[in-house]
Amino acid sequence: MDSTRIGTPAIVLLLAGAIVGAAGWSGQRQATPAGPPSGEQQLRSRLSLESRVDQQTGLTISEGTFAVPEDRASGKGRLIRLGVVVIRAKSTNPAPDPVFVFAGGPGSDITRSARSYLGSWIANQRDIVLVSQRGTGADNRLDCGLAVDDNNVQGYLDPLFRDDIFKPCVETLARTFDLTKYSTELAADDYNDVRLALGYDRINVTGTSYGTRMALVYMRLHPTTVRTAILNGVVPLANKNPLYHAASFDLAIQALTVECANEPECRSAVPNLGTEFRAILVRLDAAPAETVLIHPVSGIRIPVTLSREAFLEALRVMMYSGVRNRLVPILLHRAYQGDFEPFARLGASSERDLRRNLALGQLLSVTCAEDVDRITEAEIVTIARGTSAGEGRVRGQKAMCSFWPRSAISKSYGDPVGVDVPTLLLSGTLDPVTPPRWGQEAARHLPRSLHLVSPGAHGVSGPCITDIQKRFLDAGTVDRLDVSCTSGIKPARFQLTLDRS
Repeated sequence: MDSTRIGTPAIVLLLAGAIVGAAGWSGQRQATPAGPPSGEQQLRSRLSLESRVDQQTGLTISEGTFAVPEDRASGKGRLIRLGVVVIRAKSTNPAPDPVFVFAGGPGSDITRSARSYLGSWIANQRDIVLVSQRGTGADNRLDCGLAVDDNNVQGYLDPLFRDDIFKPCVETLARTFDLTKYSTELAADDYNDVRLALGYDRINVTGTSYGTRMALVYMRLHPTTVRTAILNGVVPLANKNPLYHAASFDLAIQALTVECANEPECRSAVPNLGTEFRAILVRLDAAPAETVLIHPVSGIRIPVTLSREAFLEALRVMMYSGVRNRLVPILLHRAYQGDFEPFARLGASSERDLRRNLALGQLLSVTCAEDVDRITEAEIVTIARGTSAGEGRVRGQKAMCSFWPRSAISKSYGDPVGVDVPTLLLSGTLDPVTPPRWGQEAARHLPRSLHLVSPGAHGVSGPCITDIQKRFLDAGTVDRLDVSCTSGIKPARFQLTLDRS
């Protein structure tokens, strides 16, 4: 659940300027009508955007901020600004309902990936709206800087959830922010305010990983505003982060082993993948592996050690990617032969990318109250104990939550989301964190839903999946949706050679 699509950061212009409504863009701030302002007028007054035309695509883009009270309940105190990017549809007669994209994590700022949406098929007919969830961007990003330290590359192979990272972090952030005000439910109300300020009646919502949780909560709180939902790598309320991480990872490794055995080239190159994986764990139980990493900035080779816990967490994170997991068999084979350098290099790079992408203070402000507090000791013993990765991650995160401030959440927060919104759910066969069982669980409570399982990792994609999403979004229903192309989807080939540079 702590993953997201990592795109090229976009520069967001946080400048006062044009106001956008459903009718189109204006180069001047709209005049305030006479008389007391309405609720929507008050919301529009908090929206500060500037528009421009992207020279490469010809699309009109508006970038700026939307101000919301940090304390929504009282409406008093400091305002925080959410980054906003609106990519206008190419069509001269666009559909009236845009697509709001919710980021993964929790902790990712979707506006950083804005440029990656400029070529999206969605923009042919619909506006795309990207809003930095409270705590992830603009003037209220809850970063924990000590988690990303290029002067300590060993740290990228050490456990993330440690006192020396998060105790200084909470002390620093609490001087400026009320860390009890960064929940998913509060963010859902922020998004609804943005919808109103932009002048949209109904919207379509989509998200991957935690973005699906955000979408589900939004759908529960504002169901009449949602036309359709597309959820990819589904995190229903029953999935308590990170309780199921270790068990889901084991399922993904087992599925990958079977997939390798069924591909002749992989089976020939690594004929005993499962046996070799288990042998590596036995060796790491005896002693950490010693290897080297190339410094991500200086390029200097630096000695590092790889414990069993670090090895498994690095492997789990690289398994999120449908590209990186194609390297796993050969990386494990080389490690089994005693060469851990290629594995450590990719593992540290994957972990570094993840930490740089996530505002880790926001991750804890969300998960401590919404997930970790709902995890019992009996569940840890029953679900995490006995897996290859064991209880380390869930106990580590629980320890950080022992001193992290709590967001207030509704008593019914953990109840399943059951709303009458047409919903397409997508799951990957090799997803190490949100395997298909969670898509099934969410679909059980959504009466107008369809759940598709496809070869892939955390967030499935490809021409067939795109075509299905297009047809679903156009029709606004899963009824009679043509998904026949899924029978022809095949896993990508494994990469069985490594660059020795």
